Amino acid sequence: MIQTLIAFTVSFVVNLLVLRVARRRGHAPGHDLSGPQKFHHKPAPRIGGLGVLLGVAAGLMLCGLAALKATGQEEDLQEVWQMGWMLLACGLPAFGAGLIEDLAKKTSPSKSLLATVVSGLLAAWLLGALIRDTDTPGIDALVATTLGAYAFTLLVVAGIANSVNILDGFSGLASMCVVIMLCAVAYVAFRVDDPLVMNLALLGIGATLGFFIWNFPAGISLGHGGACFLGFWFAELSILLLVRNPGEVSPLFPLLVCIYPVFETVFSHFRRKVLRGPSVGSPDDMHLHSLIHHQVMHWTLADEDVRALKHRNFMTSPFLWLLCMLSAVPAVLFRDQGAPLAFFLLLFVATYLWLWWWTSTRFPTRPMETAASK
Repeated sequence: MIQTLIAFTVSFVVNLLVLRVARRRGHAPGHDLSGPQKFHHKPAPRIGGLGVLLGVAAGLMLCGLAALKATGQEEDLQEVWQMGWMLLACGLPAFGAGLIEDLAKKTSPSKSLLATVVSGLLAAWLLGALIRDTDTPGIDALVATTLGAYAFTLLVVAGIANSVNILDGFSGLASMCVVIMLCAVAYVAFRVDDPLVMNLALLGIGATLGFFIWNFPAGISLGHGGACFLGFWFAELSILLLVRNPGEVSPLFPLLVCIYPVFETVFSHFRRKVLRGPSVGSPDDMHLHSLIHHQVMHWTLADEDVRALKHRNFMTSPFLWLLCMLSAVPAVLFRDQGAPLAFFLLLFVATYLWLWWWTSTRFPTRPMETAASK
């Protein structure tokens, strides 16, 4: 649809301008190469989320213009325009706090997380995006109460937003995973005849792909603002899909769709607190994507070509795209069947743990750190 194309074009152009300005000034806004989780070979601007946000906004403007005609299927665009702007406005606290963190480093991670909670609270209040059913004994009793539903919903929204942010370290990893996740939501929304969720998901896909062109290979990053906004956008559309289509979509569907970034976050907190000991918020390079990066470097270590060294960053991401698709595909196929979805959730967890164990035992002490910094 034309709105998706406009979202793509605006995001593409804005991020191109950001890259050109950064190159002319000789520095990348808000980015540095310090820290064990940094794998770019040179500084990259961390404000790619601005282009994504403006791309979605441009698509919504076009929806509003089309809605003025109000003929045939374009009547659906009236709802997309109204609900879309409300959802975009709700996401501004999460985006704004992250953008400040990217540009000035004046906001702590806890405050960024709090801003995402505020965004989730606004969406729950204004749009009715509350989780009331989980297909999980015990949790269902919690969300049956209004207070419990708000608490659980905010936990989910903040958790998903943070999980996308964790992936924003390698070229194309977070952005393509979000595209895969939004594609799953858009397709299921189409199948259950929910044009609102479908069109808003398509706008997110278009804007993210416009950014992806300049993100892969490394050129610009989402940053905290962009990653939190996209995580918020996916989480809220998933909740709205459940709220608007009870019985047609299992609550386990969105969980399986985003299980890769979510389990990456949960397991990272577990190993930092229990297995390794430092603070949960301490960065490290023991994420699965970091370990796979070490493996990719091992495969190409003998090749000292400078271009090959630069490209080892983006060579990592396709392996993780496949992992993300391996959960998204069965989620779509069994969108309304709780038992198969639960089975594939367990299968994914087992697969992830095996991959992490295999790669961590091969490279337990970051032997490729020196090569990565060249």
